[in-house]
Amino acid sequence: MDRRKFCAIAGMAPILGAVTTRVHAQTLQKGKPIVLVVPFSPGGNLDTVARAVAPELGTALGMSVVIENKPGAGGVIGASQVARAAPDGYTLLVTTPNAITVAPFMVDTHYTLKSFAAVGGLGSASQVVAVNPRGRFQTMAQLLDEARRSEGAVTLGHSGLGTTNHIALLKLEEAAGCRFTAVPFKGSAPAIAALLGAQIDAIIDQVTSSYANIKAGKLRGLAVLSAERDRFLPDVPTLAEAGLAGLTSMTQCGLMAPAGTPDAIVQQLNAALNKALQADAVRERLHNTGSVALETTPAEWQKILQAELETARQLDAQGKLAAN
Repeated sequence: MDRRKFCAIAGMAPILGAVTTRVHAQTLQKGKPIVLVVPFSPGGNLDTVARAVAPELGTALGMSVVIENKPGAGGVIGASQVARAAPDGYTLLVTTPNAITVAPFMVDTHYTLKSFAAVGGLGSASQVVAVNPRGRFQTMAQLLDEARRSEGAVTLGHSGLGTTNHIALLKLEEAAGCRFTAVPFKGSAPAIAALLGAQIDAIIDQVTSSYANIKAGKLRGLAVLSAERDRFLPDVPTLAEAGLAGLTSMTQCGLMAPAGTPDAIVQQLNAALNKALQADAVRERLHNTGSVALETTPAEWQKILQAELETARQLDAQGKLAAN
């Protein structure tokens, strides 16, 4: 080899090394755990779904997957943590669309939807209005009649400002022509605890987190917000059957990575996620909590998020987010 060729190859060595390093960085490496940040309290909808899927996701990736609960501010605290995380695929956000589409219209989040990369869907569940069986409302009609009769006379809890349940509450007020005293909590679990303790009249929640208490008779479902009766709560009427047509709402959740995460890593995570969602054990766990698997591509999950962003823009233009 002549001297000029040797120098040229030697000069390329640092470049080739850098390229090799970047190639290796385009896939997740075993030995480092994946952290799923749940921006709400343990026991709520997102926490329940995350814990149902995490073991099989870890198996599909051949890596350890751990749950980290970061509740507060309607999901903003946990979402902020992931938005600031290194875009390497090891820190992911378990979220409904609202924490990253609605919240930026309500508070200074320092992030937007563009701060994240969509990985894929996790689960989908109906929403339900539930009461304490020993409380003053036994039907949806009774609850709505009282809310229409006296503004703020009915206390209705939800899982936090800007959450799916909060938006459903706003839609319910508009459709029913009433105004509740909305009581935000740091997730579904504390909202349910308050209802069980007779501190509030009702909650609007995902079937996922209320299902066990409704099934046990500790709570009573007054109406589901799905278009048809929920298969997990077949005895609970829809809003239309309860006398309020024209309003439906579902809760969907999925995984987000920080913006800038390499597409190869996003695709690796999505493939492992969908494989996990196909596992019988995961489907059984989701079924036992009143949820169904939501298998998507990253693009399909992004489309769902974009639709929720448009809803948030409309509510903000109407002044409904600022007023609540």
